[in-house]
Amino acid sequence: MTRTTVSTTILAPVDAVFDLIADPVNYTRAVPQITKVEFLTEQRSGVGTRFRETREMGSREAATELEVTEYVKNERVRMVSDAGGTIWDSVFTVTPTGDGGATELQLVMEARPYRLLARVVVPLTKRIVAKAVTGDMEAVKAYLENAR
Repeated sequence: MTRTTVSTTILAPVDAVFDLIADPVNYTRAVPQITKVEFLTEQRSGVGTRFRETREMGSREAATELEVTEYVKNERVRMVSDAGGTIWDSVFTVTPTGDGGATELQLVMEARPYRLLARVVVPLTKRIVAKAVTGDMEAVKAYLENAR
């Protein structure tokens, strides 16, 4: 298993940050690498929501199916994906900082490979994943802070 943790302070209230990260459509607006979101369930938010996210990765596009498995309004949302022989478990947590409406946004992403090839590849791609996740967090921060 590999774990990647990224956090940033955003000059926006907790509810605004949570509403952005917990809603696949809103998240797509903030992260330019995501080109499309397709819902696989009638449900559009909360536990049980399943969707396919398509994003640019270098010169190609890759689609990933995600499911919301935990949803605590204005606290945390967990999304899980099974892709490439690996379970990708991502938990976004929002916490007020006490600094005039700022929010600490943290993402902890665990990759649990269950196929042999994935057990080799996942540790080798940890830096690439960390860079992509950091880019997403920077995009969320810029989107929310520029909306003020």
